[in-house]
Amino acid sequence: MSNSIAYIHYLRALNRWPVDLLRPEVSFPKAMRRRIDKRFLPSQTLPQDNVVANGAQATVPSPIKLDEKAELEQVNALYSFLENRYSKKYPLSDGFMKPASNPTYYKDLMTELQEAPRRSWFGSMINKWKGFLRFS
Repeated sequence: MSNSIAYIHYLRALNRWPVDLLRPEVSFPKAMRRRIDKRFLPSQTLPQDNVVANGAQATVPSPIKLDEKAELEQVNALYSFLENRYSKKYPLSDGFMKPASNPTYYKDLMTELQEAPRRSWFGSMINKWKGFLRFS
């Protein structure tokens, strides 16, 4: 385990990251964890493990020098998304959320996004066909 403050903050932020209900098989925290583990943790590969089939030595990449300040700035960006800093600092007006052409668009979209993860395969197919066949 790394003693870096940035590494500890990365782990803390990723543990707080919400699960994507629409795509549970795609995990942002897992992808980020692999990235930061490569970056912060020392390689477990020994030079003798890098022998190629013909007996030649493969080169081991040298570890990248970490810039702790830059890493902390990246962690701060993660925390800003977790805390919704930008939506609090720059709130959207009601006029923006209710366009004149379709005032219920965003409300309907949020309802659809909340119902989609719980919908069965058959329900998804019915909705798909409803989208293809529109009667007026």
